[in-house]
Amino acid sequence: MDRFHHPAQVVATGFGVAILIGTGLLLLPIASAGGGSASWTTALFTSTSSVSLTGLVLVDTAAHWSVFGEVVIAGLMQIGGLGIMTLATLFTLVVAGRLGLRARMFAQAETKTLSMSDVRRVVRNVVLFSLASEAVVASMLALRFMIGYGEPFGRAVYLGVFHAVSAFNNAGIALWPDNLMKFATDPWICLPIAAAVIVGGLGFPVVFELVRSWRHPRRWTVLARITVGVTLILLLAGTLVFLVTEWRNPRTLGQLDDSGKLLAAFFTGVMPRSGGFNSIDVAGMHPTSLLATDVLMFIGGGTAGTAGGIKVTTFGLLAFIIWAELRGEPRVNVGHRRLAESAQRQVFAITAISVGLVVISTYALLALTPHNLDRVLFEVISAFCTVGLSTGITGDATPAGQVLLAILMFVGRIGPLTLGSALALKERTRRYELPEERVIVG
Repeated sequence: MDRFHHPAQVVATGFGVAILIGTGLLLLPIASAGGGSASWTTALFTSTSSVSLTGLVLVDTAAHWSVFGEVVIAGLMQIGGLGIMTLATLFTLVVAGRLGLRARMFAQAETKTLSMSDVRRVVRNVVLFSLASEAVVASMLALRFMIGYGEPFGRAVYLGVFHAVSAFNNAGIALWPDNLMKFATDPWICLPIAAAVIVGGLGFPVVFELVRSWRHPRRWTVLARITVGVTLILLLAGTLVFLVTEWRNPRTLGQLDDSGKLLAAFFTGVMPRSGGFNSIDVAGMHPTSLLATDVLMFIGGGTAGTAGGIKVTTFGLLAFIIWAELRGEPRVNVGHRRLAESAQRQVFAITAISVGLVVISTYALLALTPHNLDRVLFEVISAFCTVGLSTGITGDATPAGQVLLAILMFVGRIGPLTLGSALALKERTRRYELPEERVIVG
């Protein structure tokens, strides 16, 4: 396949085009609540944050953008969640009624399907499942806004749909200045949003497998077992960490009653998966909580889902690889399956590239902002892992710092390896093997 039509390159180009179109729409005067046009930095940053499902913002979403602007943002989040190639494949199905080989390869690059023959079915299921999940969450939120907060029917439906799209697609953009802090003790708001974040962040292959065989865990694939197992561990660990460290903190959990503390701690433990909403003041957290959040954000959610990070699958497989190395085993076994060497290389490559990008970007942003390492590192990881949690320093960064964060959001959404393969001209296969030499490591 020629270099222009490399599937990974098309995926990266598709997301880039969506960001540019979103930027253009947000630059229109009709998109701003004040009547004038937004600055190009604000429009570009907001569009990138929406398409990449990050949720970092430079301005108050509800105050700065008009209803038209908010609808554009919601549409960009939906596009980012379903994936440019998923939408393109769906349109191909509708118009032509059939898929060519090239269209299947493009969709496979975006949806991470294991078999190209499954692309048609997977794309249909992704779209239907996403829209159905968002509809359920939107209905629950709309009812709560009407019954509990006296919102008119139209406004309640609008709020429900916007935040359902934002939650299921792990974007984390809310229509209140303090995000969801006013709902910190309301389970009818926090729990549906948390559930949408978890389900959307599991990854579509795992969700579909659980739907098919949830009664038979022994039949689950390695992907499903690692994703579900690591997810449960991280959710429990995150909740306990925030309960212990923030229980008496008057700026976060300390001001809530016991039931409110439990709900807020659970909600805060869910959001670093890439959800990005916050029901407590992130800037008021203890440094230990910020560090724990850094780790959770870096790990992220499931493969081929709406979450970011290096993915729980990568983290779980890395643990198995390290364990096998410590035991001196020449092969890495996960359950009753042997892990392919190519997968092991991919795990190390993703982790190493991600760590390198975070370190380099943190160094650069430290030079562009007056803030300390804790806050800058938090912001960089949040951007690269497409989470959207913030200590409030994004708006204070220089234009160069904001552009750097926007680039991190784009790279984090596409993925280091996908972006790298998109830039590569072609695959290079060595036609000979060099003599092996043992090297002392460490």
